[in-house]
Amino acid sequence: MVTAVQPAPRTVIGPRAAAVRHLGPNWYAAVMGTAIVANAGATLPGHVPGLRTACTLVWAVSFLMLLALLAARTAHWTHHRDQARAHLADPAVAPFYGCLSMALLAVGAGTLTVGQGWIGAGAAVAVDTVLFVAGTAIGLAAAVTIPYLMVVRHRIEPGQASPVWLLPVVAPMVSAACGPLLAAHLPEGQARATLLLACYALFGLSLLATLVMLPVIFARLVTGGPLPPALTPTLFLVLGPLGQSTTATGKIADAAQGVFPAAYEHAFSAFAVLYGVPVMGFALLWLALAAAMVVRARRAGMGFAMTWWAFTFPVGTCVTGAESLAAHTGLAAFDVLTVALYAFLVAAWAVAAVRTVRGLASGRLLAAPAPARA
Repeated sequence: MVTAVQPAPRTVIGPRAAAVRHLGPNWYAAVMGTAIVANAGATLPGHVPGLRTACTLVWAVSFLMLLALLAARTAHWTHHRDQARAHLADPAVAPFYGCLSMALLAVGAGTLTVGQGWIGAGAAVAVDTVLFVAGTAIGLAAAVTIPYLMVVRHRIEPGQASPVWLLPVVAPMVSAACGPLLAAHLPEGQARATLLLACYALFGLSLLATLVMLPVIFARLVTGGPLPPALTPTLFLVLGPLGQSTTATGKIADAAQGVFPAAYEHAFSAFAVLYGVPVMGFALLWLALAAAMVVRARRAGMGFAMTWWAFTFPVGTCVTGAESLAAHTGLAAFDVLTVALYAFLVAAWAVAAVRTVRGLASGRLLAAPAPARA
């Protein structure tokens, strides 16, 4: 008697799982861009009535966004592993895996900065600790894995260099800027000093990797011409390591007081200014260049894409960097710069958020990419 072979049961994917098939790691940029509005707003000079409450509300939104996106990305990896592997194999998409680390770190920093007013100091420290450790570990993994894939797996042409390449290597810089917030909650002595020096090491790791990448990116612009309109907003990503490194040196200098010998304390503070001022100057130069390129692309028909979130987090790091320089120099000019950049950040966030909600409602942002034209 011959037994008929029954076909293997087909896995049925529900509509919710099907909807996330094309949900890429770039979506974490929306979480980062929202969290930085809260984090940067909390450091603004002066007192604006209601600002603290507004920042806390924005932080809560970023926290909910993070939870929702983590669930959606888990469904993506569970039901669409072929697409997830394709993302890792795509040199244009793989660098966005660095955004996961920065989203965790940004939301964690916001929890400690503004969220503790709602959930309590103890809970805020616990949440930030978990998110900082997870974000730092993922960021270090991305800083090694993505460049490794670019070298041994991806086949990249000279004209494909992009500011997106900075995303994996800038993630440790975000850890360097967020770590000092936790230092005050560690026991005095070895634990606190170790965390601060670890943040300094992360600063150096990210800075040197950025200095390797930036010449390649600028050479691509000079020799290859402007980026395609849809990718032009990614030029703002260059501001990320610039503003974040300025923020990191200032935060480390602040947290180092009373932890190291006086000579080191003075050195940390001096370096925060001597490093931060010229870097902020270059950041403003790049901001002007990137803005001019965006205006040009907009006139050429640049429409909304998720790359518009590049207008948020990188600019937010410049806000916190300018705030740090204002605190260390006492110059009102940096206060003015902080407020001006924050106004730009809020406007950019509002536009990106509204366009993203519309794109989600219409289904356009989660649709399959259009086939390339012959």
